[in-house]
Amino acid sequence: MSRPPRAPRSKLLGVDRLVERFGRPRAGEVVFTNGVFDIMHRGHAVYLSKARSLGDALVVGVNSDASARRLGKGSDRPINGEEDRALLLGALECVDAVCVFDEDTPAELIARLLPDVLVKGGDYTVDEVAGGETVRDAGGRVEIIDFVDGYSTTDVIRRIRTTD
Repeated sequence: MSRPPRAPRSKLLGVDRLVERFGRPRAGEVVFTNGVFDIMHRGHAVYLSKARSLGDALVVGVNSDASARRLGKGSDRPINGEEDRALLLGALECVDAVCVFDEDTPAELIARLLPDVLVKGGDYTVDEVAGGETVRDAGGRVEIIDFVDGYSTTDVIRRIRTTD
């Protein structure tokens, strides 16, 4: 008999609660990734599923609306607000916890959580990943997961805007 899915909102945690629940010392390997996750698409689903397969729990850091705007993706981004983006991520079975962060990078959050595995997408190198050195110094590793060709939020927005 299968267990019922967890309510998405129950996966949304503040930094202190996240560290209390998933920080060190802990049983099992915690995987961490982060991003804006503005408009969920196939690429996100594949990426998050692969990230989850690298450990026992997947924690996702989500850029706040202010943080996302500072990334320079455009004045009209993010399209979806931080609470909506976090809730959608929390609805995914492969995601164990979601934490919104307001800084430009998740380096502070990563330093507090100290995940065993830090994951980013194929547009990064291992040396470019914010918090990567901290994770490696604590005995963890950084993994890069290739993108699914043809799937990005920017591509989705472009297709929406050019569809009549």
